[in-house]
Amino acid sequence: MSPTGKVNPVGVLEPKLDPQDKKVLCSAICYCSSTPNISQDGKNLKQSCVAQRLGELNEALQGHSPYRPEVSYDMTKNPPQPILDSQTGSSTHGWIPGWISKYWNDDPEHPPFKPGKGMIRRPDVVIVKDPNKPPTQDNIKQVVEMKFPPDQKNREQTEAYAAIAGDERKVVEMKSTECDCSQENQQSEVPVEQLGWAAAAASALMYILTRGRSPRPPLPAPAY
Repeated sequence: MSPTGKVNPVGVLEPKLDPQDKKVLCSAICYCSSTPNISQDGKNLKQSCVAQRLGELNEALQGHSPYRPEVSYDMTKNPPQPILDSQTGSSTHGWIPGWISKYWNDDPEHPPFKPGKGMIRRPDVVIVKDPNKPPTQDNIKQVVEMKFPPDQKNREQTEAYAAIAGDERKVVEMKSTECDCSQENQQSEVPVEQLGWAAAAASALMYILTRGRSPRPPLPAPAY
């Protein structure tokens, strides 16, 4: 109770992003909200746009970005296992239908594959603690589900992502409306060397998003 005698309501604390992680992801969200990918039938593909931009950031950082877009997980395993490229052992497998066709039935622990039954899940973004390691549960900082209007909360999906992260408190629903896109194009005057790593990564992403029209920052060295 407050000193004035009023009862303060107790709310449920929703998981939040680290401010610097939010800055990076908002950079991509704001860009893709105004410049989405377009499907062959004319639909706006904002989430695929975000995945593409974060993929470009990972390439620019030579595979050391902590922001892993659209990692597919085998949900029949406990804990769910990321489906990775067999050659690199760390990067995301690029063609899941091909992986299912080639590998699914070779694993005797796999039940018969049924499309649309949640046997494979693909969160929008997985933030890892150490970008030099694969996005397994022990290396997951947070799992992020992005929502562009009119996307609605999906409880079943959230529970599946909690299984991937190992803790429902690591699952963050990020709404595009949470980003102040009027501020995203403003460049920091602080030298990149003095920024936090994630903020420096955001500057690198902005350079990518603007196709070189913003000042090119020195690519940050991961702080790992």
